[in-house]
Amino acid sequence: MAFVVGYGIAIFGALVAYILSENKSKKRKYIVWGITLMVAISPFLSFAIGLTFAFVSENGWVIPGTIIILFPIGFIIGLTMLLVGIFKKKRTDEPI
Repeated sequence: MAFVVGYGIAIFGALVAYILSENKSKKRKYIVWGITLMVAISPFLSFAIGLTFAFVSENGWVIPGTIIILFPIGFIIGLTMLLVGIFKKKRTDEPI
């Protein structure tokens, strides 16, 4: 049942990020999605996937391995998106 909480928080974080980035510039969207991916989606989704995989394989030792592999990948992708959003130059012809 704990994996449902992990999936729920990840989905809720994605919905909040979608609402916050709706009708915003690309720069703002990169920043919002980068922060959301690092804080809400990546840790909880890696935890939930680890628990699901452990339940299916009936081996509790796959949880740390799955989290150790998935969390840094998601965090680095989120950090990259955040940095792209911070350092992206705003075009003059781009709508606000």
